[in-house]
Amino acid sequence: MAYKLSERHTKKRAFITGGGGGLGRALAVALAKDGWTVGITDIKDEGLNESKQQIEQAGGKAITYKFDVANRSEYQKCFDEYIAKTGGIDLLINNAGVGDGGLFGEYRLENWEWITGINQMAVVYGSHFAVPHMKKQQSGHIISIASAAGIANMPNMSMYNVTKAAVISLMETIYAEVWGFNVQASVVCPTFFRSNIMQYHKGNEDAAKIGQTIIQRAKYSPEDIADYILTQAGKNVFYILHPYQARLVFHLKRLLPNFFLNYKAKQFAKKDWVKKALSQKF
Repeated sequence: MAYKLSERHTKKRAFITGGGGGLGRALAVALAKDGWTVGITDIKDEGLNESKQQIEQAGGKAITYKFDVANRSEYQKCFDEYIAKTGGIDLLINNAGVGDGGLFGEYRLENWEWITGINQMAVVYGSHFAVPHMKKQQSGHIISIASAAGIANMPNMSMYNVTKAAVISLMETIYAEVWGFNVQASVVCPTFFRSNIMQYHKGNEDAAKIGQTIIQRAKYSPEDIADYILTQAGKNVFYILHPYQARLVFHLKRLLPNFFLNYKAKQFAKKDWVKKALSQKF
């Protein structure tokens, strides 16, 4: 059965960052099954070529772009090329992202600039380039992949929390600004699902190992999350929260903000947070 997004946007033109693997690839392949033309970006040829093959096998058309999404000029060049080839854009998915961990004050400032460029500024760039086209068309949908981390702001991952909180804030603003142009916006705030998001980490090695261990033990695959995202976006859901832990964090923080803040501080101070984190199932 076709996604509602496919029924709504009959020209089926999507642009997905970080499409060389993981969630980006899963989203691209899912759209390809509905016959979309998908522009995908990544920094590695191998991942792009594998994704291209899978997109075409699924029935879609792939257009690949190799560049770093934190590079504004390269991003604009590739985005403009995509628009020239397709004549417009119906769906932008700001998916590219990296994970990292470490204590604030110990995490190097140059690494802050690195993660901010990919996780935050790339979302700004892509949305900035896409919004004028969508407004002119009077149609389109922007989906940005944030994280429940941008809501919970847990210790030992300030660099990741900040960038994802920024994405949530940006998308809330964009939602209001494009609504009158028949353009939709969604922000995705999942907890853990299986991915390689820590593969480029630059911070504390132990923190990265803990994060990757939790991620690899997660219940949900990128394909599970991709299907949920596209289904919910088709219903014009703005806050896409999955699985139930993400919904729990979202509501708990808003209903009991001081309790939530003090609880996580006390748990972190007990020094046994690592053992508890590794014992959780997501």
